[in-house]
Amino acid sequence: MLGIFQQSSLRIEIAASEADLRQSLTDSGKLQQWLSPLRLERGLPEQLQPGLTFTSWAGPIAIQQTVDQVQPNSLRLLLSQGVDGFHEWYWGDGWVQSRLEGVSLLPLNLAQTASLLQLRRFLASK
Repeated sequence: MLGIFQQSSLRIEIAASEADLRQSLTDSGKLQQWLSPLRLERGLPEQLQPGLTFTSWAGPIAIQQTVDQVQPNSLRLLLSQGVDGFHEWYWGDGWVQSRLEGVSLLPLNLAQTASLLQLRRFLASK
């Protein structure tokens, strides 16, 4: 894979319950609503489950994601193609944390920051 190794961990306060955060991060319909402009492939099952592999697109760049773990307070995705690495999510009442490591030409920290802010905006509008 071409690119540079990047790693980033961000944690923000968010006015949402643990249950709302879990649903927003593990329900494929909710993910599609707040992850824009990242597009998820169509036909995903309602809930992300370990072993599920799907593709998302950042513009023309495909990112394959495999759900490695889904726990009550965490989610781990293995990434390949446009990003070679992993993305971990942790959450609780009033906070969410994202840890991203990978090799890519994409600016991962910028994308990670934007996605956390979009998640905050999405949950604030509920």
